[in-house]
Amino acid sequence: MPKLSPIDLHIIDKIRQRRVELKLTQEELSFRLGKSEGYISQFESPQRGKFFSTRMLNEIAKVLQCSPKDFMPDKPF
Repeated sequence: MPKLSPIDLHIIDKIRQRRVELKLTQEELSFRLGKSEGYISQFESPQRGKFFSTRMLNEIAKVLQCSPKDFMPDKPF
């Protein structure tokens, strides 16, 4: 499995932070995205992290009531 890059890890961390702020479990977020129960668990895991598309980032941002740019770093790595 390919190793996640620093920007991938940053995005995953930002999504997790926002999810926790909204008091959503991984399962609740998965359900709201129409994905399997373990989807976000796999997505948020640095060891097993899934790669994500810009489309999926947009869908996650909709559910988390924020902008996809909120997941991005201020400066490039």
